[in-house]
Amino acid sequence: MLVVLSPAKSLDFESPLPKAAATRKLSEPELLAESQKLIKTLRKMSPEDLSELMHISPALGELNYRRYANWQTPFTTENAKAALFAFTGDVYVGLDAESLNARDLDFAQKHLRILSGLYGVLRPLDLMQAYRLEMGTRLNQGKHHSLYGFWGERITENLKLELQQQKSKVLVNLASQEYFKSVHPKKLDADLISPVFKDYKNGQYKIISFFAKKARGLMTSFIIKNRISKAADLQGFNLDGYQFSAQDSTDEAPVFLRKPG
Repeated sequence: MLVVLSPAKSLDFESPLPKAAATRKLSEPELLAESQKLIKTLRKMSPEDLSELMHISPALGELNYRRYANWQTPFTTENAKAALFAFTGDVYVGLDAESLNARDLDFAQKHLRILSGLYGVLRPLDLMQAYRLEMGTRLNQGKHHSLYGFWGERITENLKLELQQQKSKVLVNLASQEYFKSVHPKKLDADLISPVFKDYKNGQYKIISFFAKKARGLMTSFIIKNRISKAADLQGFNLDGYQFSAQDSTDEAPVFLRKPG
């Protein structure tokens, strides 16, 4: 089984790695050569250009201008951080990477992938440097006019190879729509499972973005800590009050409902 997540805009490069992570071997992003091409393009842009490109404030444009200027290889523990512990935000609050032990991290390194506008695909223990580059950005790169075009088949091929090596046919999509658009599911030769999380509000169950993001992180943690390898076992997810609803679910989209107690 392979799980895919979105990254987060908010980052933490100040906190040290927890002891469990500090004892594991850190890795390098597998598509780093492609990242370097993007960095070369981004370095040609002014802070104002970056603000306009990414629809961010002047302060964030300046921050990312400095990030790209300072971006350098090789990645080390002095200038980079393991991806799983660098991202913060709602999904990663739910995932709670600090609660993972060494064996959990070994499992996550094999079975979890984080999709990224700059790095393409990240493993949890891949070192990364700070950036902001959302997958939906319309960045001109060579003949391509968006990151979807630039990454093309690379992300899909990376995931497909990992599934083949694991001899697995199950991909669990816990990423946002923006990021999962970078994957071509039909070319994966895998069974795609996209869990849905709904909360009860105003007399009906609905997807509430904030809660759904946290739930995706919770399910990722559930998969890691319970070493889930079969799609059917996802139905056992019951963290934070969510329960599987068979009548609302399909094989491709298991639904989990939560109602205030």
